[in-house]
Amino acid sequence: MNIRLTKEFTFEMAHALAGYDGACRHIHGHSFQLKVTVVGKPKNDLQSPKDGMLIDFGDLKRLVKENIIDQFDHALVINKRSKNDFAKMSNTEVLGKIVYVSFQPTSENLLGYFVSILQPLIPEGVFLHSLLLRETGTSYAEWYADDNR
Repeated sequence: MNIRLTKEFTFEMAHALAGYDGACRHIHGHSFQLKVTVVGKPKNDLQSPKDGMLIDFGDLKRLVKENIIDQFDHALVINKRSKNDFAKMSNTEVLGKIVYVSFQPTSENLLGYFVSILQPLIPEGVFLHSLLLRETGTSYAEWYADDNR
């Protein structure tokens, strides 16, 4: 029997969409919510203290926190193409944590990037099923493995 297991995360992040024709071209921030869902068969080993677990919630939390949350929480995420525009400011304490990415930092692109980070890190026998990235209370992007086969 396959089980889906989900861990939720929250982080604060700012971004700017370089060249965008609306207000989002300016630096602005969100309280992002990230839901990571994995799927697989729980461990069937009566000798193991993790019998019945697909993956320990603590292990999934550590994996996502170390590889995504710690990098993006309280960061300004900017497309590398606009790096020069921010270079003069990046030495100030206010803009001390800037993450440059090779794409426009939309929710959709961030979600795809998070998938590319997490997929190779998921333990054997456990599969990344879906990610949901909520940017606002009414707006989010989702990725499902089944949609990408």
